[in-house]
Amino acid sequence: MKKDDHLFDYSPFELGKKKKEYFLSKELIELSQKHYVSCTEYKNMLDAVGCSLDKLKSYYDIPFLPVGIFKNVRLSSISDQEIFKVMTSSGTTGQTVSKIILDRQTASNQQKVLAKIVSSFTGAARMPMLILDSPSVIKDRAMFSARGAGILGFSIFGTERCYALTEDMELDIKRVEDFLARNGSKPFLMFGFTFIVWLHFYNEIKKLSRKIDFSNGILIHGGGWKKLESEAVSAGEFNSRLYDVCFLSKVHNYYGMVEQTGAIYMECECGHFHASIFSDIITRRYKDFSVCDVGEKGIIEVVTPLASSYPGHVLLTEDEGTILGEDDCACGRKGKYFSVHGRLKNAEIRGCSDTYAA
Repeated sequence: MKKDDHLFDYSPFELGKKKKEYFLSKELIELSQKHYVSCTEYKNMLDAVGCSLDKLKSYYDIPFLPVGIFKNVRLSSISDQEIFKVMTSSGTTGQTVSKIILDRQTASNQQKVLAKIVSSFTGAARMPMLILDSPSVIKDRAMFSARGAGILGFSIFGTERCYALTEDMELDIKRVEDFLARNGSKPFLMFGFTFIVWLHFYNEIKKLSRKIDFSNGILIHGGGWKKLESEAVSAGEFNSRLYDVCFLSKVHNYYGMVEQTGAIYMECECGHFHASIFSDIITRRYKDFSVCDVGEKGIIEVVTPLASSYPGHVLLTEDEGTILGEDDCACGRKGKYFSVHGRLKNAEIRGCSDTYAA
């Protein structure tokens, strides 16, 4: 996707339903045609279901691929010489991981979109950044894990990046306090994966005999809730417990996956995930995959025009969710807003937090 394709001309939550669907349908149908020509496996799958791309009117009608297909099939629409990096999904030991093929343009667009979405929540200015993880996660720059890619992706927002955990995943309280001494009196950014934040940050801060002031912090976290749910920790309790131990009140969860890097869904002040103009969410019924009504729980499908080097632009996830409304969230952002209920029964654990916990 290039700038003259128009979407980059708008802020992430500016377009209403009609205009957004027009742009996304145009982009995604054209992208399907490109992948059909450039990826033999994708062509074979569309031919098998009798899809005629020239007859499609909306992205709702583009056949979806199950997100798990990337664990078993190498899907690429570029030559080997054009490969810039290979992203891998999270996975527990013994699990097959997804491999996502990126060229330079796709990786660049994903980074630009991530920056536009996150800065619409945190502001355009870069801030000192405390990363609630270990620097050991960042290893092979040519083959990123989802966890490493998340850290590197969000690191662009930091002016002074500091890792809060040691190589052994222990909280380095001196390093954290030194960071706060330099930056704690003004807004600063914090990033981590949900279960790691809970286990290695919250639990360790709670043990201290004194309270440390994180009131100027803005925490962005994501990557799976399964382990926390098993410990009976809800999103609301997660936020309130953090405030209790360190006065941290600005907390934004996000929903996203390595198969569609960059096109994340940020949680607003009302506690709802939001689809930006660079992606959309559809919920489908379990019985026949027809489109759910607003307020009806179904399987989450995600679409984005950012997946230009591989046919991952229309994917059926393994998650359940409910679309709560469109263009009318109390936070003022346009687009669909929704809730995520968790993994489908018997689906593999795959979030960064969940695979780490496992």
